[in-house]
Amino acid sequence: MPLLPGAEPFRRDGGEVGVLVCHGFTGSPQSVRPWAEYLADRGLTVSLPLLPGHGTRWQDLQITTWQDWYAEVDRELRALTERCTSVFVCGLSMGGALALRLAAKHGDAISGVAVVNPANKVHDAAGPLLPVLPVLRHLVRTTKGLVSDIAKPGSEEVGYDRVPLHAAYSVRRFFQQVDSELPGVTQPLLVMTSPQDHVVPPVDSERILSRVSSTDVRQTLLERSYHVATLDHDAERICQDTFHFITRLAPRAGADATPEGTAASAGA
Repeated sequence: MPLLPGAEPFRRDGGEVGVLVCHGFTGSPQSVRPWAEYLADRGLTVSLPLLPGHGTRWQDLQITTWQDWYAEVDRELRALTERCTSVFVCGLSMGGALALRLAAKHGDAISGVAVVNPANKVHDAAGPLLPVLPVLRHLVRTTKGLVSDIAKPGSEEVGYDRVPLHAAYSVRRFFQQVDSELPGVTQPLLVMTSPQDHVVPPVDSERILSRVSSTDVRQTLLERSYHVATLDHDAERICQDTFHFITRLAPRAGADATPEGTAASAGA
């Protein structure tokens, strides 16, 4: 099945500090690729996988579950830990939930977590259907999509315009699983939240912050962006804050930066 434009996974070898970047539900690597490329341009080893069932057509998502999506990022993380001395995990929306579960499960193998508008519950499209979703998913195949909640004119997210209800049910179960595991997150945590988010409300970030066990916690408010902030007005701030977060915890990351990346950072 052909991939949607920009949905290709992205990987680049760099220094001994690695970063795993996770995209969101019904989205694709396109939505977070500028984030991944920014970090790779500064000498980090970066992996941005395509989650199973994503980046092609919604019918492919219909036959996958959260276990498939998590298994993919878990494999990528294990590959990074073999290649790098320090590894960080990042994610947007459901990708943020994936990153948080990786942190809860892998402990000291992960040096820090940076998430943008991390999801903790199913809202918006499937929200009114939640009480009947376990039964309705066998009768109705899809509901309206969630992509391109972006304030910046001309910026669009590549993803599905329909949400398969089987997958919506699975992602709901996944969020419940992650919520129960949040106390196991102990790593330094950077949460970047859009106050105006029409897909994942800020209360999800607050719920996550209240349940993790991390003591090194920072939150950034993305005042000018909606849900897909990685493609919005605050995209550069997300990139810079993430890089500063990583270099504070793993100073070697700054030493590995390429001259071009260092110059770009200085001029930003």
